[in-house]
Amino acid sequence: MANPWTGEVEVVVEGRAWRAKLTLGALAELEESLGAPSLVALVERFEEGRFSTRDVLAVLLAGLRAAGWPGTAADLAGARIEGGPIGAARAAGALLARAFALPEGATP
Repeated sequence: MANPWTGEVEVVVEGRAWRAKLTLGALAELEESLGAPSLVALVERFEEGRFSTRDVLAVLLAGLRAAGWPGTAADLAGARIEGGPIGAARAAGALLARAFALPEGATP
């Protein structure tokens, strides 16, 4: 089970649950790979519903790598993700949100 206190999001790939998480290194990689001028711009794309499938896959891949998932971008593109495209988009959005926010009710 994923721990939201540490930024984890459960992502089920090919029937196996992974505790995905965006590390600082993964966030820097996302900026570069997605051509986002900043992480804020990437988060805004998700908040405004302007994200692409490429964005979703990149965020999921970054989070899954931190969880120890051994696959490649091509593997993920062809994998069965629980919830389908909508589930994948929700998981990617949750990963971004949890990377920048405390769980509900928490104070810094």
